Amino acid sequence: MRAAALPGSLFAHPARVFRIVTDRAARGGHNQQDEFVHIRLTRPMSIAHWIDRNILSLGREMRLSYLPPLMVYVAYGISGLTGIVGTFFVKDYLGLSASFLAALGFWAGIPWALKMPIGHTVDLLWRWKSWLVGLGAGLLTVSLGIMALLIGDREAMTAILPAEVWYVISVLLAPIGYVVQDAVADAMTVEAVPRVDEQGRVFDDQTRKLMHTTMQTLGRVAIVGGGITVALVNVYVFSGTEGMPQADLIELYKQIYLMAMVIPVVSVAGLGLAWWLKRRQKQRLLQEGFSSEQAQQMVDVRDAEGEPTKPNWWILGGSLAFVLFTLTVSLGGFPYREEIVFTGSMTIVLFLMSRLMRELEPDKRLTLVGTAAVVFSLRAIPQSGPGATWWMIDQLKFDQQFLSVLSLIGGVVALAGMFVFRRFMAERSISYVVGFLTIVGTILALPITGLYYGLHEWTAAVTGGVVDAKFIALVDTALESPLAQISMIPMLAWIANSAPANLKATFFAVMASFTNLALSLGQLGTKYLNELFVVTREVRDQATGAIQTPADYSQLGELFITQLLLGLLLPFSAILFAKLTKFKSV
Repeated sequence: MRAAALPGSLFAHPARVFRIVTDRAARGGHNQQDEFVHIRLTRPMSIAHWIDRNILSLGREMRLSYLPPLMVYVAYGISGLTGIVGTFFVKDYLGLSASFLAALGFWAGIPWALKMPIGHTVDLLWRWKSWLVGLGAGLLTVSLGIMALLIGDREAMTAILPAEVWYVISVLLAPIGYVVQDAVADAMTVEAVPRVDEQGRVFDDQTRKLMHTTMQTLGRVAIVGGGITVALVNVYVFSGTEGMPQADLIELYKQIYLMAMVIPVVSVAGLGLAWWLKRRQKQRLLQEGFSSEQAQQMVDVRDAEGEPTKPNWWILGGSLAFVLFTLTVSLGGFPYREEIVFTGSMTIVLFLMSRLMRELEPDKRLTLVGTAAVVFSLRAIPQSGPGATWWMIDQLKFDQQFLSVLSLIGGVVALAGMFVFRRFMAERSISYVVGFLTIVGTILALPITGLYYGLHEWTAAVTGGVVDAKFIALVDTALESPLAQISMIPMLAWIANSAPANLKATFFAVMASFTNLALSLGQLGTKYLNELFVVTREVRDQATGAIQTPADYSQLGELFITQLLLGLLLPFSAILFAKLTKFKSV
């Protein structure tokens, strides 16, 4: 806006403007406006510097010690390998409704709300964290094995339990495994940032703050990078599957689930690498002349920076109550089970957060509350649900390979976006970032809604078939994909830098529990939307081929519009809360 107030003749002669600013600077007479003009006019001539500052510098700041937690994050990223297979398997072979799948998503999110006690347990059992990673790997292996057997040998599995029950068990086991490993990885990101260099000299606070930000950014990069890798695999695997016999397609689905067994292997390998790196660092410090005790203290970041973690019985006792409460309600056949569990869970988590925040200074407490509220609102936005994907498959003819291509493009652009927005995230408040994401996300949701109302038919007619439904979906995915990953990075970096050293994993877990309850609330909203606007795909009896449920997408447009409005209103309500109260965001 300030640029618009400047005389137009200045912009007509950029070389003259640059000379004026330089001359005034030489005389000590340049003011803030002069500096602004200088920046605006020289930006096109410093693209190389911008790339170096925002992208290449992140590679230079990468340390080998960052690799172990990044491997655990990569394992989570490559979990998307089975996403497309799961979507088509549920659509074609299971008779589960869109609202049921949304409710299942709510229950699958509950283990992530338990990340608080799991994170505190990681702090308490840090020396035995390898067992926790092994436990998570085992649960993931069982979950993937169930799906591989269900697809490859359906008759044997359904002789024991219905296919839908096996699917629910697999869906609920996987997040438990991931959340255990993720809690360990979050704490490993703190341990991965060294206190001293190779000569044993202590890093200053500003340097360590930058390293924490870099570590958290690379963590998101690892997750997205894992997603890109599996998207490439899916694009290759699903090439040429059009018209493939159903039996061959089923065998392909099974092979993909067996390939996914690499996920737990990667996470366990990351833990082994962490042990080796610490041993190597200690040997180098011994060679520098430090005693074994001194070298051990320099290597053990957690032990050196704070007191040993003591059990917080409020967290452990409250979490036990949370687990018992959830199991009682979920298995007791109560009406409104999801709503009761969410309300009880939120009450318990807020209580535990209030106890934990006593460890922070008053100003940091207010910052944490305001930040959490803003991020919560963004993550609580309801989604359109599986009906949207079913409609794309049935009506727009998006097949497995094209959905893989969308996933690939989304991952690549999201990865690039995190580099591009790196300084933006570091220099702006979360309120600003969330507001920006909300506006842009709303705008980018419009083309998908437009597709339902025939936008692609008009654009294809105007452009000779170039801008069709697939073209619009590709462009929209490319533009929207960076938005989902960047909002969490500033908050994670703040926790890594500001939380007490002996409670890092607990604080990561607290915020994860709170914000993952937001995802659970979003799943509840998704269920409500799919109950209000009923969307069904065609379901046939596997034995006779008779249609059991006809396809009906007539209410999908109203669902899209309602979801779009909620996605705009919820985040801005939280931003206003943070701005108009004593709370603030980081």
